[in-house]
Amino acid sequence: MTSTQKKQAKLYRMVMKDHLCPYGLKSKDLLEREGYNVEDHHLKTRDETDSFQEKYNVDTTPQTWIDGKHVGGYEALREYFGKEVKDSDEVSYQPVIAIFTVSFLMALAVSWVAYDSLFTVRAIEWFISIAMCLLAVQKLQDVESFSTMFLNYDLLARKWPRYGYLYPFGEALAGILMISGALVWLSSPIALFIGTVGAISVFKAVYLDKRELKCACVGGDSRVPLGFVSLTENLMMMTMGIWMLIK
Repeated sequence: MTSTQKKQAKLYRMVMKDHLCPYGLKSKDLLEREGYNVEDHHLKTRDETDSFQEKYNVDTTPQTWIDGKHVGGYEALREYFGKEVKDSDEVSYQPVIAIFTVSFLMALAVSWVAYDSLFTVRAIEWFISIAMCLLAVQKLQDVESFSTMFLNYDLLARKWPRYGYLYPFGEALAGILMISGALVWLSSPIALFIGTVGAISVFKAVYLDKRELKCACVGGDSRVPLGFVSLTENLMMMTMGIWMLIK
């Protein structure tokens, strides 16, 4: 099919000297992937953009027209083509899936380098330790937001709010020490303590009180629901703490 035979779409997007609208680029890419020949109009100044918005009574750019019909912005365009459009408040397990998957693959990689074998006992230890570190990084990006969300369900933090600020540092320290195998006398009690308190808190909030909350496990802007995944994270830390002491 030649370009002249393609379906036609008209796109208005901001292409300024100091700002290139990312959603405009996404809209253009989506239209082209759907087989449209895009009549691409650049709004090169703030005045041009304001005039465009006033003329067509829209609040944002980019804006797309298909076959002369106004579709709207990028999200509206995705809806038009039957693509998934995520709600900003929609729950998602994607962050924890990404963290645990990458942690597992990193553990296998380290095991291969250290022992010429993928599946070793140390690989399991590294998997949990690396996951703890990555989860801690998520929390440490904004400790204030994490501590606020944490107060919704953690029993110790409710009694002593400063615990919410210390938690991610303790998780990171325990994870780092467990990766190296050093100072087990320090890392194991930390992991066992925060894992036990966390498991009890999650179990009470979700399974006894039947509360529907977001988990602070991946940071203060989490959309991960509090529940099985959160409980598993804490049980893994408990198990790791006990295992390292016994070992």
